[in-house]
Amino acid sequence: MLLSTNQSLALRLSMFYIAYFAMVGITLPFFPVWLVSKGLTPENIGIIIGFSTFIRVFFDPIIAHLADRQGIRQPIIVLLSSFALIFFSFYFISDTFWAIFLVTIIFSSCWGGTQPLAESLTIVSAKIADFQYGRIRLWGSITFILAAVIMGKMLINNSPNIILLMIFGTVCFLLTVSIFLPKLNSPKSRDRKFPIILLIRDKYFILVVLAAALIQSSHAVYYGFGTIHWQKAGIPESTIGLLWGEGVAAEIILFIFGGVLLRYISAIQLIILGGVFGVIRWIGTGIEVELINLLFLQILHGFTFGATHLGVIHFIGESVSEDISATAMSVYASVMGLTMGLMVIISGHLYAALAGYAYFVVALMSAMGCILCFYSLMRTR
Repeated sequence: MLLSTNQSLALRLSMFYIAYFAMVGITLPFFPVWLVSKGLTPENIGIIIGFSTFIRVFFDPIIAHLADRQGIRQPIIVLLSSFALIFFSFYFISDTFWAIFLVTIIFSSCWGGTQPLAESLTIVSAKIADFQYGRIRLWGSITFILAAVIMGKMLINNSPNIILLMIFGTVCFLLTVSIFLPKLNSPKSRDRKFPIILLIRDKYFILVVLAAALIQSSHAVYYGFGTIHWQKAGIPESTIGLLWGEGVAAEIILFIFGGVLLRYISAIQLIILGGVFGVIRWIGTGIEVELINLLFLQILHGFTFGATHLGVIHFIGESVSEDISATAMSVYASVMGLTMGLMVIISGHLYAALAGYAYFVVALMSAMGCILCFYSLMRTR
């Protein structure tokens, strides 16, 4: 009976990641294509995508504070998903830059807030049911691949408006699976102040989180303009979908075997590994647009994203108490939202001025993340 209960817990959490990353698998590669169809410039696209992540800096900590104070996760996720569905529907009547910008800000403030709470819920559940976080998270990555590949094929001979319809369907799916998430209660935060204050005072925590955020934010040019850049190089949409899928396939492998890696290296060392491969990947991507070289460079996504993400999640799980875990996740999401938001806004101008050479700039960000992590590791020792 206990095994059956644990399997049910894992299944319901996996379904959330499937729904969440089905949307991400369409949005990251192809939402900029829909924006281009609306006549937006690279600078406009950079502002819209940048602010969609930047808004999390302000919104996520408030939601996480409420979750930690009440010791609940699932009801808040359902409420956020419901509002996200309502606000997304306004995209269908938005044609101007300012209309799209406003809808994006409101929608992202709700949709983005679901992830830190779900991550916290998964960490708590993993401790109770004794399963590995990576084995749950990988289902999101698998879905990302399928969504990117399917969307790439559906775009052939179809209007970019189909992108919006597909994203809307995934938001409906997210709301549905959120209703069935486990209603596990965490200990209520014991501190009368904002739990975020405790975390901000921990310099070691902030250094590691900032390092991981820098490495993750080095993906800004790739997320915002990877598809557009490859289209200009003559790579067909169906192949572009496969390239995105290949990167996430490498990420899945990392999640599967990440537990083995963590037996030999620490969570912080895993983040450093992600940063090192980030430097290699972005320099290579800035130099080459030949398909054979891209096939190799996309494999490195398993480390640049997968190793960094797994490292910071395990670091938070090991170093932060359960009663402020949602806040810890929101701090990471907020720091990453700030750095990613700023970088995506800047990347619009970088890409307009430098095209593929904009990847050289984000390679420096990966290097900075490595340095910060290495410094915190040496200081701890």
